[in-house]
Amino acid sequence: MVAHLVHADAEGHLAVVAVLLEHGSENALVRELWKHIPKDKEHEALLDAVKINVADLLPKDRGYFTFEGSLTTPPCSEGVTWFVLKQPVPISAGEVAQFSKIYPHNARPAQPLYDRVVRETR
Repeated sequence: MVAHLVHADAEGHLAVVAVLLEHGSENALVRELWKHIPKDKEHEALLDAVKINVADLLPKDRGYFTFEGSLTTPPCSEGVTWFVLKQPVPISAGEVAQFSKIYPHNARPAQPLYDRVVRETR
Protein backbone atom coordinates (compact mmCIF):
# COMPACT_ATOMS: atom_id res chain seq x y z
CA MET A 1 0.00 0.00 0.00
CA VAL A 2 0.95 3.63 -0.26
CA ALA A 3 -0.34 6.74 1.50
CA HIS A 4 -0.45 9.95 -0.53
CA LEU A 5 -0.01 13.22 1.36
CA VAL A 6 -1.25 15.81 -1.13
CA HIS A 7 -0.18 19.44 -0.81
CA ALA A 8 -1.27 22.53 -2.77
CA ASP A 9 0.18 26.03 -2.65
CA ALA A 10 -1.77 29.28 -3.04
CA GLU A 11 -1.34 29.13 -6.84
CA GLY A 12 -2.68 25.57 -7.04
CA HIS A 13 0.67 23.83 -7.69
CA LEU A 14 0.47 20.27 -6.38
CA ALA A 15 3.04 18.08 -4.64
CA VAL A 16 2.52 14.59 -3.27
CA VAL A 17 4.61 12.84 -0.63
CA ALA A 18 4.11 9.09 -1.11
CA VAL A 19 4.71 6.92 1.96
CA LEU A 20 5.15 3.25 1.13
CA LEU A 21 3.39 0.89 3.56
CA GLU A 22 4.51 -2.70 4.01
CA HIS A 23 3.22 -5.65 6.03
CA GLY A 24 4.65 -5.57 9.53
CA SER A 25 3.60 -4.37 12.93
CA GLU A 26 0.48 -2.37 13.72
CA ASN A 27 0.80 1.35 12.97
CA ALA A 28 -0.60 3.64 15.70
CA LEU A 29 -1.42 6.51 13.33
CA VAL A 30 -3.12 4.20 10.82
CA ARG A 31 -5.05 2.53 13.65
CA GLU A 32 -6.36 5.94 14.71
CA LEU A 33 -7.29 6.92 11.14
CA TRP A 34 -9.04 3.62 10.51
CA LYS A 35 -11.28 4.18 13.56
CA HIS A 36 -12.81 7.04 11.57
CA ILE A 37 -12.51 5.78 7.98
CA PRO A 38 -15.74 6.33 6.02
CA LYS A 39 -17.73 3.12 5.83
CA ASP A 40 -18.80 3.83 2.25
CA LYS A 41 -16.51 4.60 -0.66
CA GLU A 42 -16.54 8.23 -1.85
CA HIS A 43 -18.45 9.55 1.18
CA GLU A 44 -16.19 12.07 2.89
CA ALA A 45 -16.81 13.45 6.35
CA LEU A 46 -15.04 16.26 8.20
CA LEU A 47 -14.17 15.16 11.72
CA ASP A 48 -12.94 18.15 13.72
CA ALA A 49 -12.46 16.02 16.84
CA VAL A 50 -9.86 13.76 15.17
CA LYS A 51 -6.37 15.16 15.65
CA ILE A 52 -3.28 13.46 14.21
CA ASN A 53 0.31 14.40 13.54
CA VAL A 54 0.94 13.17 10.00
CA ALA A 55 4.70 13.28 10.69
CA ASP A 56 4.08 10.14 12.78
CA LEU A 57 3.49 8.29 9.50
CA LEU A 58 6.86 9.26 8.01
CA PRO A 59 9.87 6.93 8.22
CA LYS A 60 13.04 7.96 10.06
CA ASP A 61 15.03 7.93 6.81
CA ARG A 62 13.54 10.68 4.64
CA GLY A 63 15.43 9.77 1.45
CA TYR A 64 13.18 9.91 -1.62
CA PHE A 65 12.73 9.60 -5.36
CA THR A 66 11.22 12.61 -7.14
CA PHE A 67 9.64 13.15 -10.54
CA GLU A 68 7.02 15.22 -12.34
CA GLY A 69 3.86 13.16 -12.71
CA SER A 70 0.10 13.31 -12.44
CA LEU A 71 -2.66 12.81 -9.93
CA THR A 72 -3.65 9.17 -9.49
CA THR A 73 -7.37 9.96 -9.29
CA PRO A 74 -9.61 11.81 -11.75
CA PRO A 75 -8.99 14.19 -13.35
CA CYS A 76 -5.43 12.68 -13.32
CA SER A 77 -3.96 16.14 -13.94
CA GLU A 78 -0.33 16.45 -14.99
CA GLY A 79 2.19 18.81 -13.40
CA VAL A 80 2.31 17.18 -9.96
CA THR A 81 5.69 16.98 -8.21
CA TRP A 82 6.06 13.58 -6.54
CA PHE A 83 8.32 12.69 -3.62
CA VAL A 84 8.28 8.92 -3.02
CA LEU A 85 9.95 8.08 0.27
CA LYS A 86 12.39 5.18 -0.09
CA GLN A 87 11.92 3.60 3.34
CA PRO A 88 8.55 1.90 3.87
CA VAL A 89 6.72 2.07 7.17
CA PRO A 90 4.94 -0.92 8.75
CA ILE A 91 1.21 -1.54 8.69
CA SER A 92 -0.45 -4.69 10.03
CA ALA A 93 -2.24 -7.27 7.92
CA GLY A 94 -5.43 -6.38 9.81
CA GLU A 95 -5.08 -2.71 8.88
CA VAL A 96 -4.59 -3.64 5.22
CA ALA A 97 -7.63 -5.94 5.35
CA GLN A 98 -9.81 -3.26 6.94
CA PHE A 99 -8.95 -0.78 4.16
CA SER A 100 -9.28 -3.40 1.41
CA LYS A 101 -12.76 -4.33 2.60
CA ILE A 102 -14.01 -0.82 1.74
CA TYR A 103 -11.67 -0.14 -1.19
CA PRO A 104 -11.03 -3.55 -2.80
CA HIS A 105 -9.62 -2.34 -6.15
CA ASN A 106 -7.95 0.92 -5.21
CA ALA A 107 -5.09 1.13 -7.70
CA ARG A 108 -4.53 3.03 -10.91
CA PRO A 109 -2.98 0.98 -13.72
CA ALA A 110 0.71 1.64 -14.39
CA GLN A 111 1.21 4.57 -16.75
CA PRO A 112 3.75 5.12 -19.52
CA LEU A 113 6.89 7.04 -18.47
CA TYR A 114 6.45 9.78 -21.11
CA ASP A 115 10.20 10.52 -20.91
CA ARG A 116 9.90 11.43 -17.22
CA VAL A 117 13.16 11.67 -15.30
CA VAL A 118 13.27 10.12 -11.83
CA ARG A 119 15.82 11.62 -9.46
CA GLU A 120 17.02 10.18 -6.17
CA THR A 121 18.39 11.69 -2.98
CA ARG A 122 21.70 10.38 -1.72
